[in-house]
Amino acid sequence: MLILAIAVAGFLKYTRIGRHVVAVGSNEQTARLCGVNVEKVKRIVYSTSGAFSGMAGLMLMSYQGQGDPTAATGMELDIIAAVVIGGGSLSGGQGSVLGSLVGALIMTVIRTGCQLNGLPTWLTQIVTGAVIVLAVVLDRLRHRNAS
Repeated sequence: MLILAIAVAGFLKYTRIGRHVVAVGSNEQTARLCGVNVEKVKRIVYSTSGAFSGMAGLMLMSYQGQGDPTAATGMELDIIAAVVIGGGSLSGGQGSVLGSLVGALIMTVIRTGCQLNGLPTWLTQIVTGAVIVLAVVLDRLRHRNAS
């Protein structure tokens, strides 16, 4: 995971297509006006996302020893929370690989702590939702103070 994170961070920072991906994610219209082929960048991003999702599915299947299509239901909330906690903005244009990793670590600590304390799943989801709401409120306050 760390090797992949370093590779993705380097790709986004040091390659031309990586800078185009960041530009399209930040402001699609501005990237188009700067000469970026937005449609091509989107195809590359969605294809890469699909490949990484397939790899994640294979890893989950090998971890569980079975191919259950409902095994990762509800993980979307944790992923969104990890990115928002890591400094990513829901409106786009901000975030980093390192921030997302730190956010994922924090979400893992929260989930594990809830499980070790014997909290039911629904209460763990409420805690996760509260963390997301808090992170979004802090993000909005940060944006308001910056502008």
